[in-house]
Parts: sequence; C-alpha cells; structure tokens
Amino acid sequence: MKMASALRFVAVSLVLLMAGPVSGLVVQPAAAQLATFKTSELTIQTAGGARHFAIELAITEEQKEQGLMFRPSMAADAGMLFDYPQPRQVAMWMKNTLLPLDMLFVGADGKIVNIRERAVPGSLENIESAGPVRAVIELNGGTVARLGIKPGDTVSGPGFQPLKS
Repeated sequence: MKMASALRFVAVSLVLLMAGPVSGLVVQPAAAQLATFKTSELTIQTAGGARHFAIELAITEEQKEQGLMFRPSMAADAGMLFDYPQPRQVAMWMKNTLLPLDMLFVGADGKIVNIRERAVPGSLENIESAGPVRAVIELNGGTVARLGIKPGDTVSGPGFQPLKS
C-alpha cells in the first residue's frame, strides 16, 4: 500500500515537472540573486506644485532588467528611475511585477514626454516611449492621477541630470 502511494506521488510529480511553469506563476529568485540599488531624491514640478519622491536608481543593465520585479509593495512616495545616458526609444514591460505602476517617460530636457498610468502587473505588453527619452520613472499606480502629474511637467534631482539641448 505504501509503495503504491509513493509511486503515485512520484508519477504526479513527474507530470507536473514536465508540464513546465504554470501560467501566471511568479517564481521569486533567491535574495542573493536580486540586484541592489542606490537611492536618491527626485522632484517633479507640476501645475499644483513640487512633488518629491525617494527613488532607487536603475543604472546597470542588470538593475534595469530587474527593476521593480518581485516587490509586493512600495511606499507612496517611492519609485524607481531607469537612467539612459543617451536619449533613446524605450520599451518597458511588467513581467514578474506585482504592483500596478505609473510609468513616466522623460526627455533629455527633463520634461515628461508621455505617461502610462496603472500598467497591469505581470503583463508582457510593450509600453513604449513616444520618442527618444533620457529616463523612465516608475511610481505606484494611481500616483500620477492623485498628484496631477502631466506630460510637460519637469523632473529634477541628483538622480536625473537632464542633458542640455
């Protein structure tokens, strides 16, 4: 009887292993595999005033690839800045991202070019800049609407030094 149960367990386990990952399943990597980020402060000047954020800086390719993946939460005034030293067309996605995010695409002059509000967690959809950008800022979903952030608003701070046009 015990042998039959053990064989059934092994058979079911093998079938599950051969089936591959379950759609939508997010596998959390070991903490040692996750990139670490430097932090800075960033300000967005809106029609309603200056909005201040504590941000993490995604500078290396490894940091940019990881971004905010696997994070179950983020402080209301927090975010991440993806730095591109030379302006370029940028496409982002939400793979393994657990939080809805607002994405702000920032031009070389420090002005917000376009915004994608409330990007869907786990989505593989390409979310693209409307032209060459110097940076992308990710904030908690809903922050843009709550604070009245709009295209044309200006970004400044030690973590983002706009290129001179």
